[in-house]
Amino acid sequence: MPTLVMKFGGTSVANLDRIQRAAKRVALEVANGYNVIVIVSAMSGKTNELVGWVNETSPLYDAREYDAVVSSGENVTAGLMALRLQEMDIPARSWQGWQVPLITNGAHGAARIEEILTENVNKKFDEGMKVAVVAGFQGISPEGRITTLGRGGSDTTAVAFAAAFDAERCDIYTDVDGVYTTDPRITSKARKLEKISFEEMLELASLGAKVLQTRSVELAMRYNVKLRVLSSFEEPSDDAGTLVCAEEQIMESKAVAGVAYSREEAKLTLVTIEDKPGIAASIFGPLAEAGVNVDMIVQNISEQNYQGHAGGVTDMTFSCPIDQLKRAEKALTEAKEKGLIKFDRMEADTEVAKVSVVGIGMRSHAGVAAKMFEVLSKEGINIKVIATSEIKISVLIDRKYMELAVQALHDAFELDKG
Repeated sequence: MPTLVMKFGGTSVANLDRIQRAAKRVALEVANGYNVIVIVSAMSGKTNELVGWVNETSPLYDAREYDAVVSSGENVTAGLMALRLQEMDIPARSWQGWQVPLITNGAHGAARIEEILTENVNKKFDEGMKVAVVAGFQGISPEGRITTLGRGGSDTTAVAFAAAFDAERCDIYTDVDGVYTTDPRITSKARKLEKISFEEMLELASLGAKVLQTRSVELAMRYNVKLRVLSSFEEPSDDAGTLVCAEEQIMESKAVAGVAYSREEAKLTLVTIEDKPGIAASIFGPLAEAGVNVDMIVQNISEQNYQGHAGGVTDMTFSCPIDQLKRAEKALTEAKEKGLIKFDRMEADTEVAKVSVVGIGMRSHAGVAAKMFEVLSKEGINIKVIATSEIKISVLIDRKYMELAVQALHDAFELDKG
């Protein structure tokens, strides 16, 4: 029988009524002739509660015990979902990550999936089981300890199962009814997309769109897993949700598919550094070791050169998540104290946001950057940093202008039109 993977996020299983609603969705697919693998998250808010308990009990916690605690939320949901399905006379059982088993590396709290062994689950399907309810977000390390995949890891679990079991499709049920051209909370003109390419979704996810975890999209693209994002609160229909698929399945692409934003950004500038080979490595090496995710980078002509000083100095500016700014400042200060780098001072700006336009159509449409910059100029929005790729353009701007920029760009590229 064909296999379907269905993933239900925390809001979709937030209480017993919603678990029952999700179970009815599963029952429909069983009736359609599928063997179903259901991946569940913890009930909404439960993981945060468990993390809080760990931090309160042991601020400098053992990461292995952290995983043992925070993975328990998914176990509860899996058991309740299996019980509900059994009450509906559907042969179902729950599976924890170690029972499958889903094997990960040993990086507790942020483990990566290495292998999913399918024999145990397939054996139960052969024996008459119709639904395997699997606790998402968790696996087992080579040492035999429970691991977790990081926040949003249930999406990754679902896609990995779809790849391992050669599923016909992976349906991600959440509290939104698909992928939109931008955040509907910012502009009412935002339009739900019928289809979006893996590459576009990957860019949108990495640039701030919260619909899918980035790692899950990477996996889907690598193994060509058809993803469908849809709401668990709307009635089922054939055209529900958004299909995330290969570029070849999209007939014609507009220049821009969507506008993404991230308000939790910070900009850091090192003023007056030496302009010589290797200086970038000496800056970004310590940042990498400190676990700082650097995004946009620009090297400037230093104000020293404008003031008539001898050449050989420059300024370096980069952005990072605002919650990693202190870590970045500490890493660079320590590198300076060790004599690894020299700079006059650090200048931090915590009132910035990143706004991006994304679209595979940029490959064949000229003038997207010019239009974007013109739109921002007309709105009086100054651009601090620019970063580009083949299918995206990102700018760093003052945070107070973020919503205005998103709305203006959405209108300028006519994303409300199909």
